[in-house]
Amino acid sequence: MASLGDYSHLASGKVRDLYEVDEETLLLVASDRISAYDHVLATPIPDKGRVLTAMSVFWFELLGGPDVATPPIAHHLIAARDERIPDEVRGRALLVRRLEMIPVECVARGYLAGSGTADYRRDGAICGVPLPDGLTEASVLPTPIFTPATKAAQGEHDENVSFEVVAETVGRDLAGALRDQTLAVYARGAAYAASRGLILADTKLEFGRSPDGALVLGDEVLTPDSSRFWPAEGYAPGAVQPSFDKQYVREWLTSPASGWDRHSGEAPPPLPDEVVEATRARYIEAYTRLTGREWPPAM
Repeated sequence: MASLGDYSHLASGKVRDLYEVDEETLLLVASDRISAYDHVLATPIPDKGRVLTAMSVFWFELLGGPDVATPPIAHHLIAARDERIPDEVRGRALLVRRLEMIPVECVARGYLAGSGTADYRRDGAICGVPLPDGLTEASVLPTPIFTPATKAAQGEHDENVSFEVVAETVGRDLAGALRDQTLAVYARGAAYAASRGLILADTKLEFGRSPDGALVLGDEVLTPDSSRFWPAEGYAPGAVQPSFDKQYVREWLTSPASGWDRHSGEAPPPLPDEVVEATRARYIEAYTRLTGREWPPAM
């Protein structure tokens, strides 16, 4: 059985650590770290990495499995159960294909939320895509839109950009393929989420190229870290919706209770136990509601 020390550590992001298994295969390990406002917080959320891993496996299989009714979407997942996955990270690690990652955050939005709301209020558009007058927080958009962003280094902020900027960066043909695949994943994810009583407001994806040049979905997919899921019951545009993600953490950090000024340049304070437990519960609920499976999953 392999151990983590057998593999070379290649990189660490806000949440994930990447190891080389061989020239064609990587080990992607999801930690319990949580980030907010471009900071990795000092307090982990127990089971968060396992939730992200289990949800990604569920969605990769749903989107790209042999039994899907629509054309499968190529993805990087090789296995979540494999002797090459060390016991110490089993349940939070994926064996994946090595890709040449494309430096674009591919975002699809079906509803107005987050940075999209700020852009719309300022410009009447998001990433150069004009939108009708009169929209408000959480409004459904006339049609889902592709709103890419730069892929910022850790500690820096992703910046929303137009399709033209992406085309100038990676070429128009690849930019068009990224847009089409992103919207296709969003459409399938939103339709499935709706069948489970949830709204997929938006999602962020990453793609890479395989050695033969094919476009492949990588990283994570449709998790609470990369997507906004809202309960369909009680949905009412005009206000920020309850969300199955780290919204609870963001709200506490910006409340008087935390004593933290997000513009101070200082690191956020440790999270209190009740915030940790409430956030953990939201992640687990996202998994159970979306998949219809019990927690913890068998791995």
